[in-house]
Amino acid sequence: MDLHLTDAQATAEERAAVDADLGTPESSWQGGQRQTADTRAAFNGNASEKRQHLLPVLHAIQNRIGWISPGALNYVALRLDVAPAEVHGVASFYGLFSLQPRPLVVAHICDDIACVTRGTDKLCAELEGTLGPAGSPCSGGRAIWLRSQCLGLCERAPAALVSSAGKKARARVLAPASAEAVQSLVKSAVQGRLPAEPDGLNIQTSVPQAAQKGGPLRLLQRIGQGGASTLETYQRFEGYEGLRKALELGPEGALHELAASKLLGRGGAAFPIAKKWEALFLQRHLLSQVPARTHYVVCNADESEPGTFKDRILMEGDPFAILEGMTIAGFVTGARQGYIYLRGEYPLAAERIKLAIESANENGFLGDNILGSGLQFNIEIRRGAGAYICGEETALFNSIEGYRGEPRNKPPFPTQSGLFRQPTVVNNVETLINVPGIIRESGATYAKLGTDNSAGTRLFCLCGHVARPGVYEIEMGTTLRQLIDLAGGVVGSGNLQAVLLGGAAGSFVSPQELDAPLTFEGARAIGATLGSGVVMLFDDRVDLRLILLRIAGFFRHETCGQCVPCRVGVVRQQEALQRLVNAKPLGSATQEITMLREMAQAMRDASICGLGQTAASALESAMQRWSLFP
Repeated sequence: MDLHLTDAQATAEERAAVDADLGTPESSWQGGQRQTADTRAAFNGNASEKRQHLLPVLHAIQNRIGWISPGALNYVALRLDVAPAEVHGVASFYGLFSLQPRPLVVAHICDDIACVTRGTDKLCAELEGTLGPAGSPCSGGRAIWLRSQCLGLCERAPAALVSSAGKKARARVLAPASAEAVQSLVKSAVQGRLPAEPDGLNIQTSVPQAAQKGGPLRLLQRIGQGGASTLETYQRFEGYEGLRKALELGPEGALHELAASKLLGRGGAAFPIAKKWEALFLQRHLLSQVPARTHYVVCNADESEPGTFKDRILMEGDPFAILEGMTIAGFVTGARQGYIYLRGEYPLAAERIKLAIESANENGFLGDNILGSGLQFNIEIRRGAGAYICGEETALFNSIEGYRGEPRNKPPFPTQSGLFRQPTVVNNVETLINVPGIIRESGATYAKLGTDNSAGTRLFCLCGHVARPGVYEIEMGTTLRQLIDLAGGVVGSGNLQAVLLGGAAGSFVSPQELDAPLTFEGARAIGATLGSGVVMLFDDRVDLRLILLRIAGFFRHETCGQCVPCRVGVVRQQEALQRLVNAKPLGSATQEITMLREMAQAMRDASICGLGQTAASALESAMQRWSLFP
């Protein structure tokens, strides 16, 4: 694409898809018909307001047509006053968008590390035998199947996602998936009969603790009792009591309870939630600002770390808890607008959150006068489109604003300059869902759980060679061995070789380290990290070298390419690892490994964001614990 419009024209159907999202164009400058007096004027601030619709509009075209043509890009550029080259740059950034002609029906088959342990290679081989090679049209040219990055369905691996574009676009996950089931679903989609997502969350599979005897669950309690996807059910289980109490305590009182709870962020960085919220509280309530700045609350629901699925289960099974946590955040920080940035591969979560927002608005729990208190707070959904990097908070801001999801330099930090360059609080789903209970029961009560430096309970995603995969809630300080035992122990060969703790950006730990407590300080003591809560087990039949190669390929695929250390480093890392796996190193294996470690250090020191800084973490931890390349 060029900075200027090309001769490509949008079809009537493409225009309809865009107009359904943006409304009818008002002038020829926006792609409409020329009027008698069709002048144009520019006013400051209008561009950002328009551009933030870019990602939703691209979704609208992809969902309607199945791909995004040059003509459609031209029309979007006209409607939003964005240069065609920039529209193309954004559209080409995301893995779920296609800029090449593609059938309406697409089956994404996950071949990431969790699914590899559960037979995805066999599944793909069977599909190649029946549907043809990956990437080639099948079913008479009306469908296509593709190998995919992690789909966030690791507890039910191997997983597939089948989408069907059209006036009524649908997407359906299939997990665990078989070749026969995938073919059947593709056939139904081609015939226009793709069934909707099943209404009920599979509690027995996704939340095994729901069927086990033990201590009471805090974060999973409503899911364990049948779910709370309706407002009536949510209120029966103390829903919105935390918000009511927060309104009684006032912003300062609610902030005091959060500080007393010692809650640390559950997204990986482990930053104290009270300090983050206090930064905006002080700006709004105690510091004199002329003019006053707009504040935002953002829920980071773009969990794309391979092996992570806890946020998906919370959104599918307890969506109102997330809205309540965000509303309390808005009350404390003085924000009137919230955004949920939702992973694009989660169709059921998107539907549940959408319905929850509508119900909360209808019943006075969102809007201009929440619970008659005068509190104003609204929430919008922004769906991602298959970019792991958008889990980084500043890349997420750029994505919402309609730019490529590339991280920003820090400082300034989000609490100073975040979404739309305004003070912003960002928390992930698990962090926010803790808030209502803390306010309701008191921060001191919450702080009694766990350890002095790691308070509360924590969700962990167990997958791979474990008897009962699923999300587990344990008190901080529980050992890794106890957690694995809770999940039924090791399956496969029955002999544990390694555990990946924290996901692809985490670390491998050995069976000799299973007695480490699952706390922030306990993980650091063994040179690991809790990260996003991934606990992935590998038996002794797995070739860890191939797992490392898959992780290296993941980071090569997911780098945004903005900074040289990461853009070049992840490519060279994968190439060096491939040579070691093939026993064809440059020089000796020792020299190749030395070079890998030097590259890892350069990426840690010079990359803009955590992707480049942690891209070699799993590889280095494995090489420290095992002699993989003698």
